[in-house]
Amino acid sequence: MDTSVNLAEFSRWLKDQGVSHRITEEGGQQVLWLENPDHAQPVLAALERFLAEPDVRKAVEERNRSPVFVAGRWQPSPRHAPMILGVIVFAVLMVLLTDMGSNPLSASLLIIDPRMYDWSSFDGRLQALLQTLASGQVWRVITPDFLHFSWTHIVFNSVMLWFLGSQIEWFDGRGRLAILFVVTSLLSNGLQFFVSGPLFGGLSGVVYGMLGYCWLAQQRAPRFQFPPALVTFAVVWMVLGFTPLTEMLGLGRMANEAHLGGFVAGLLCALVLPARTKQ
Repeated sequence: MDTSVNLAEFSRWLKDQGVSHRITEEGGQQVLWLENPDHAQPVLAALERFLAEPDVRKAVEERNRSPVFVAGRWQPSPRHAPMILGVIVFAVLMVLLTDMGSNPLSASLLIIDPRMYDWSSFDGRLQALLQTLASGQVWRVITPDFLHFSWTHIVFNSVMLWFLGSQIEWFDGRGRLAILFVVTSLLSNGLQFFVSGPLFGGLSGVVYGMLGYCWLAQQRAPRFQFPPALVTFAVVWMVLGFTPLTEMLGLGRMANEAHLGGFVAGLLCALVLPARTKQ
């Protein structure tokens, strides 16, 4: 193509995608050279769209200027996702205040107070939850998220929550993030409680919910950045959690039902909530 066409933004976008290339001028024409010939067809298709569709060109230019992408990688600062940062800070604060779930304050964060009810059967758990909610302690369906029992537990959940939650907050908005957080908390905590009782905690169910949401929502409107293998690993890990393997490895019994409930809740949110149009 002739030299009047500015390919700087397209070149920068290719670099962010990890496509090695260079653009030269020969005989008054621009020539795009690719290091890997396998990239020729998809790059040509992308270039045709870049040149023919103003919306695509604008999206590329906005992405190149985006403050949350550095060298093509998702790297937001706290000001880009203050809501998810607040959740993480509160969770860490609860770890300190509850002494990792070992002091009496922990009982006020569990889904029911296990000292007040007989929760040895399903009927007992149902009655205990109904009475707890009827007494006005509705926060208990959410607060188990903020109970963690080791630093490894809180650090891993915080890292994953920041990576996934910050993208949801940035691309889909805080309202969508709040809905997703509440729905995944309710389903993950509720399922875990009815299967095993109230002695559990952690943000893992929410993390699984966000992963399920990002994965399925990505199929409808690509915008999130995460390795596809992450979903495979998470699902395999969840399945292994239902086997004795984790206890044999000394990792203890995981909140498997919370993981499953959260993941299903995230998928449901991606299906039910309208696809976002912000690019």
